Amino acid sequence: MGAGASLAPPSLFANAPYEGKTSERGEVLTPEEIVTSYNNFYEFGTDKGDPARYAHEMTIEPWTVEVRGKAAKTGKFALEELTKGLAEEERIYRFRCVEAWSMVVPWTGIPMARFLAQFEPEGSAKYVQFTTLHRPSEMRGQRALFSGIDWPYVEGLRLDEAYHPLTLMVTGVYGKPLPNQNGAPLRLMVPWKYGFKSVKSIVKITFTERQPRNTWNILAPQEYGFYANVNPEVDHPRWSQATERRLPSTLFNPNRIPTLPFNGYGEEVAGLYAGMDLRRNY
Repeated sequence: MGAGASLAPPSLFANAPYEGKTSERGEVLTPEEIVTSYNNFYEFGTDKGDPARYAHEMTIEPWTVEVRGKAAKTGKFALEELTKGLAEEERIYRFRCVEAWSMVVPWTGIPMARFLAQFEPEGSAKYVQFTTLHRPSEMRGQRALFSGIDWPYVEGLRLDEAYHPLTLMVTGVYGKPLPNQNGAPLRLMVPWKYGFKSVKSIVKITFTERQPRNTWNILAPQEYGFYANVNPEVDHPRWSQATERRLPSTLFNPNRIPTLPFNGYGEEVAGLYAGMDLRRNY
């Protein structure tokens, strides 16, 4: 694994607090309080603090995931069935939001390749689609009159992206089970892509021959492409992507740093897009 991966050695934080620790590249971790209180999860509201304020209203036990499409093993599975025998790993990844803020986060999870392999995808499956829980009674953002989103939230990857060693099915953060506001009990993490790709609170996985129609890509295709690879040379229509605001930051210390192609993971993932025009396939 190259330097851009920033994988945490298994013993890095054993029996020690996370505060003050760094990634393999020497990057200081974003404080846990910020990671768990500043995020986008529009199912609970559009303010960055809404998920932390309201996500406790979501019930996560029991949790069932439905698997559909081009795979040998489909159906509805309890969370315990899906994770049994699959060892978790801790990895420190950069997290880059399309809104040009970023974090450095110690995630815990199962490599997605191992997680998906248990369903035995068919050779005709080229993509995998992930769907978030749709439960308006517990997710107030889904019952908001002016959300503009056609729930449930849907995201997807090419199957080779999903099977890449860096892609993680996240189950925890900062050495603890994943909090509701961060997408409990299962969320996607694809560290070389903008954060909106990393769908939260997954309840459905669909293997398909066709590229999924993802929520933000449907809402604003000129702003949010299917691939969503971090690219400092392709600006969002309303702001530059050349730099990012690394949290924590303040008005007097915005802590702006250069954005790296593929969020710094180019050595590992650029080959997935060989020959593609990354301006057109943004």
